[in-house]
Amino acid sequence: MESWPPGGSGPAEAGRRLRDLRGADLAASASLLSGAGAEAGCSAPAVAAVLPAGGSGERMGVPTPKQFCPILERPLISYTLQALERVSWIKDIVVAVTGENMEAMKCIIQRYQHKGISLVESGVTRHRSIFNGLKALAEDQPNCRLSKPEVVIIHDAVRPFVEEDVLLKVVTAAKEHGHNACEVFTCPEDGHLGFHVLAVVNNAAVNMEAAGAIRPLVSTVISPSVDGCLDHSLERARHRASEMPQAFLFDVIYEAYQQCSDYDLEFGTECLHLALKYCHIKAKLIEGSPDLWKVTYKRDLYAAESIIKERISQQICVVMDTKEDEEHVGHRLEEMLKNELNHVKVTSGRDLQQIILEQCYNFVRVNVMTSDFEETQKLLNMLEESNLSILYPVVVISVQFLDYESVPFGQKMENLMQIREFAKQVKKRNILLYGLLVYYPQDEQKLQESLRHGATIIAALIKERNSGLIGQLLVA
Repeated sequence: MESWPPGGSGPAEAGRRLRDLRGADLAASASLLSGAGAEAGCSAPAVAAVLPAGGSGERMGVPTPKQFCPILERPLISYTLQALERVSWIKDIVVAVTGENMEAMKCIIQRYQHKGISLVESGVTRHRSIFNGLKALAEDQPNCRLSKPEVVIIHDAVRPFVEEDVLLKVVTAAKEHGHNACEVFTCPEDGHLGFHVLAVVNNAAVNMEAAGAIRPLVSTVISPSVDGCLDHSLERARHRASEMPQAFLFDVIYEAYQQCSDYDLEFGTECLHLALKYCHIKAKLIEGSPDLWKVTYKRDLYAAESIIKERISQQICVVMDTKEDEEHVGHRLEEMLKNELNHVKVTSGRDLQQIILEQCYNFVRVNVMTSDFEETQKLLNMLEESNLSILYPVVVISVQFLDYESVPFGQKMENLMQIREFAKQVKKRNILLYGLLVYYPQDEQKLQESLRHGATIIAALIKERNSGLIGQLLVA
């Protein structure tokens, strides 16, 4: 088993604000799982995740297994790892991958700086891969280097959009086990909220040692007869689609796999069913979000790319000389971007380091009455040093406000064409550099039209992230 040390996820995108779950209970549970309040005696369960990634991707119809297919030039599985490792209370992530793809997986971990990842060889089926992942966490296995968790999450390598709130919901539900249940309480020593175990709930057993995400069925499920005719159909409103993630008390799901028949290991696909069949555990079903869909077909790769582009295009930083007053044309471009892109956060780059730390992936550098790229080059150097572009392509648009009549046009163009060489160099670091020319000064009406056109071009470049246009000079 190969493993990488745990730790912060480096450039991994910050987790989103938790959505409500019984008011403050969700944030309280997250606080507990991340270790807050543990010193005061609050029981924080150890949580690990197993990610089967040994599939061949036959349904996608491409030679590369779908978990390694690139989205924005980065393998799909890297996005899923990022989604899991940014959750601070998941201590270990075990990935089951085929022997032939083991080296490729190691390269992905190293290139995208994933932390706390351990690799095991996958089995020939999904269940066998999961079993191998569980063995890496079990104390009864030789050479086991990981600590056995109390709760284990099982997720799919090709579901990259899982959020912390649904992970927390399934883990919390799985923690409510045996004849006991959990309530949230406040630790008196430090005020942190935690789990308190109740002995009995309404004098009834609450066997909820497993939980899984579900979604409403989109299509009606029918059962055909042996001669290819309709036998019967299921009432769609009464049934649900089983999704991932799922969570289990580790001892329960490990016992289920140990008892599992060869037939179930070979042909089964549902982990919750194994817990029910072999350990008599009825799983708690948690309504999941639409983001839990699985990348299965080639068209799903394009859909996933579109979602990722949309997510990283929600903030634009406009960088200009701070000494300029509010009437500066750069401020007017900033205001135009705010008006034209009312769903996008547009900020001034007065504290670039902080904005970079907050993971803004789109920058507009305003240059007035100059045809050189000195200030743009400073911005590019800062971005390269930050490693911001490891996970996502960063867009930089160098806007040149130029008076075409003050200096010969040929001389300006000779200077401006340097952008092509700059663009080639920074593309190697996953930074996409574009140029935009705006005629300046000009009368008010024409300037407004040029600024509006420029804002439209900027929005399109950021949204599409087209590497074929890097180094090009576009005219507003």
